[in-house]
Amino acid sequence: MFKPTPNPPQTDPTSPYDPLDPKKLNEAAERALDHYLKPSASKTARKPSTIYTVAPGIDIEELLANASESFASAKVIASDCAGFLEGPQRNTILGVAQLIMLGELAVSRALDSLELKAAPAV
Repeated sequence: MFKPTPNPPQTDPTSPYDPLDPKKLNEAAERALDHYLKPSASKTARKPSTIYTVAPGIDIEELLANASESFASAKVIASDCAGFLEGPQRNTILGVAQLIMLGELAVSRALDSLELKAAPAV
């Protein structure tokens, strides 16, 4: 018994990828690599904002004293906020207050060190 089968669909024997030009492939690869690996000359270096700057002539001791006062204020704010909260939120704010206190202690220690170096030897 002979079973007739349909002819397979007609397809184009040439693939769109067959006529690959090695020169064009190389140029495309170079463009892709340049795009991702080489910095563009047209991009300018990002200049940091100077809206909040510390004047270069300010004494270190004055900067540390100001930082210590800022830490003290932040600690009071965090402690006051913790008084209005309950549960995990309160614990989180108290943890932040403790981190602020540690920063304040570090700045105070730096201030004490500066004062000891500035004091004349007796």
